[in-house]
Amino acid sequence: MRSMFRRAVSAAVSALLVGTTATACFAEPSVLPTVRDFLIAWQVGNYQAAARHTTGNPAAVRAALAQITDQLDAASLRLRMGQIRKKGNEANARFEVKVDLGENGEPWQYLGQMNLRRIDGEWKVVWSPSIVHPDLGEGERLAIVTESPPRGEVQAVNGGTLLQTVRADIFGVYPGAVRNIPRTINQLARDTRLDSERLIGRVRSAPPNEFLPLVTLQQPLNYNLGLKLRRIDGLAVRTIDAEIAPRVSAELVGRLGPATSARLQEVGAPYQPGDTIGVSGLQMLYQRRLAGIPAVKVVIEDREGKQEVLREWRGQSSAHVRTTLKSSAQLKAERTLAQLRFPASLVAVHRTTGEILAVANHGTGQDNRAMEGSYPPGLTFGIVSAEALMLKGMGANKQTDCPATTKVDGQTFTNPGPARGKSTFQMNFAFSCATTLASLSKSVDTDTLMREIDRFGVGKQWGLPVPAFSGSVPRPRNDAEKANIMLGQGGVRVSPLTMALVAGAADSGTWRPPTLLSDPAVPRTLQAQPLEPDGFQDLRLLTRRSVFQGTAKAARVPGGATVYGVSAAVNYTDGGQQKTVSWFVGSQGEYAFAIAIEGKASAAQLARRFLTLP
Repeated sequence: MRSMFRRAVSAAVSALLVGTTATACFAEPSVLPTVRDFLIAWQVGNYQAAARHTTGNPAAVRAALAQITDQLDAASLRLRMGQIRKKGNEANARFEVKVDLGENGEPWQYLGQMNLRRIDGEWKVVWSPSIVHPDLGEGERLAIVTESPPRGEVQAVNGGTLLQTVRADIFGVYPGAVRNIPRTINQLARDTRLDSERLIGRVRSAPPNEFLPLVTLQQPLNYNLGLKLRRIDGLAVRTIDAEIAPRVSAELVGRLGPATSARLQEVGAPYQPGDTIGVSGLQMLYQRRLAGIPAVKVVIEDREGKQEVLREWRGQSSAHVRTTLKSSAQLKAERTLAQLRFPASLVAVHRTTGEILAVANHGTGQDNRAMEGSYPPGLTFGIVSAEALMLKGMGANKQTDCPATTKVDGQTFTNPGPARGKSTFQMNFAFSCATTLASLSKSVDTDTLMREIDRFGVGKQWGLPVPAFSGSVPRPRNDAEKANIMLGQGGVRVSPLTMALVAGAADSGTWRPPTLLSDPAVPRTLQAQPLEPDGFQDLRLLTRRSVFQGTAKAARVPGGATVYGVSAAVNYTDGGQQKTVSWFVGSQGEYAFAIAIEGKASAAQLARRFLTLP
């Protein structure tokens, strides 16, 4: 159970003046000062002074008044004097009570009353637990009860869950059995980085004989922490099987964890320290939808644990989050990368809709580099460059040259492979001839090049509900810089998702913005961008030739299925370190996909593995 409100402020700090509606027509002045002084002392937390105005045992009255703030985990208590009626040596006074149960919660308000008696010429409040609340009797207490809805699932496109069942330890307390609440909770908070003051408030306000969960730890992931918590006097533990861990695409789906102080600053009310909340990915971004809002009750509980509800705040049911991920594609993507010794990412989209079908990361330290990574694309960016060239009259079968080196505006560009000499554009493209693209860069003006880059969605705001890097391309200032950009260098940065969308456009003839969720629906912020019909057909020839007999031929699959794509290995400097990224960008069937490996490896072979896995 989790409380609906954030309770972080002691009632004692709310030293507010008591208002009054009493006038001389309701009571003689000698009764009013007693009522007023009692209520003021109670409100400001001077319970000893309040007890002196009553007929009760001072220690018992002091404890009863102090307990209301603990039992309600109240942020503040405000009292307002109402009508006072007197008859002889007896009087009755009414007052209003407003209890602030938290900074974002609706206050609980009710009417209270007290009887007074003149004893030896001095008016005294006749003490009774009903002064705290009219329905409260001897041996009873107030308590806060919360009921949380079951957490919603993060689902695949077909409605199947993307979560798996794992063992979890729930650490909590039976509040009435804890000998020293502050000591127990302070030890728990120290080990878990939870807010001890607010945890103590939760424990004191909970029914004393019911198990109160305080923190849930997935096992064996938190084995060592679990051992430490088991040694804390007063903590109890329950072990359950819970569907709380991501089964696939952990970086995107996200993980659950305890609501630490830092995390609560991000998600805020209505969550409490120790609550299990989303701490990454979709689990965090859709925390409110997936978790719902707990129902909260203020109850009176007797010695046997029987409860009477005084006030109830209805919660809000949870809901699922349905993605566009396709379970079969996701499992294939994860298996494709599983044996690599380098960090790598693979993202697949539907080539004609832009729906994201798979997001896999391997060895990335919980970073979603498939969507957020920033790499130079190298010659895989030639797909974009070729489209710009074709708008200027270049055709797949036009003759081009592939020398070992070429100069553009004083800068020398070197082919990664041997010189090929004269051949068609599609053949030199298929064999990743960098000098061909560099030489041809002079035939494309800067505006045309940047317009085509924009047409492929690079650098645009895609409007996805999760973080994603759409790419970055600096505007070239001269021909040399333009040549570098056409080669996917010179400051060009993309994510695997950027290039998967490029592959989809090259195959289908239309660039489409990516979509990730089907429920809740996320409005599109970008429209589809059709490519030029003539250029699109030639792009398919180029990328098909590259796989059929060029540098990406390792991606060919048995059975004659046509695979389109390009591959490249890019050496670059990042933060003063020399790095390599190996790419395959292509499509086959419904899939348009990109693979980025942070090391020297055959991404084309991995593409074949992805396409042929059952």
